[in-house]
Amino acid sequence: MSVGPMKVLVVGATGSIGRLVVAEALRQGHAVRVLVRDAGRAGALPAQAERVVGELTRAETLAAAVDGIQAIVFTHGSSAGGKAGAEHVDYGGVRNVLTALNGRAVRVALMTAIGVTDRLGHFNRATEGHDWKRRGERLVRASGLPYTVVRPGWFDYNAADQQRLVLLQGDTRHAGNSSDGVVSRRQIAELLVRSLGADAALGKTFELVAERGAATNDFDSLFAALDADTPGALDAVRDAPNMPLDQEPARVRADLERLAAR
Repeated sequence: MSVGPMKVLVVGATGSIGRLVVAEALRQGHAVRVLVRDAGRAGALPAQAERVVGELTRAETLAAAVDGIQAIVFTHGSSAGGKAGAEHVDYGGVRNVLTALNGRAVRVALMTAIGVTDRLGHFNRATEGHDWKRRGERLVRASGLPYTVVRPGWFDYNAADQQRLVLLQGDTRHAGNSSDGVVSRRQIAELLVRSLGADAALGKTFELVAERGAATNDFDSLFAALDADTPGALDAVRDAPNMPLDQEPARVRADLERLAAR
């Protein structure tokens, strides 16, 4: 079953996926608000989207952005800054928006990445990008909010006839290149928005790839075939248990406890 139109906040709205999410959410009849650091950077976004200025890395600037919203789509990501950037943006952005909500219930769609549980690959060893995205996932699960976590494959590496969406679980593809799976930005955006109103997507985490075949239209059936995450668990169903909580940084454990308490 799907719900009706919502007031949706898009985080990362000026990025390559975020722009498509804004357009898709408007197309599906939602009211859209975009969080931007600088209003001037939002000029290319549709005029119907409400602009709110705030700094994702500072929770105290986000009250206006979350006021009155019913759903959030996170598509943000650090493009530079190494390990510090990954912590402050990929992880800190999720933490700060959830903190600004102050316990209010909203539906969440969080985009991370295929291979997010791969801690030993070159990318994660260099940037800790996977670790910080995975910690962001954990914050969403700990918050108790209704959520869907989407881990897309490599953006726009798909051929013209690769349009059939396939959802995987367990995050077992760790080649670190497009052989892990590919999917178009447009289809990522559509699925993120579709997940907001789909009961069948509640509490589920999955990798998103496209394989040869016609474009997917029945999203409810796609979501319904998945296993839900274990209630109360920090990690996704079938994920490798390779990030022990007792070995996590104290500041991360404190964030989890604070959000769970709300």
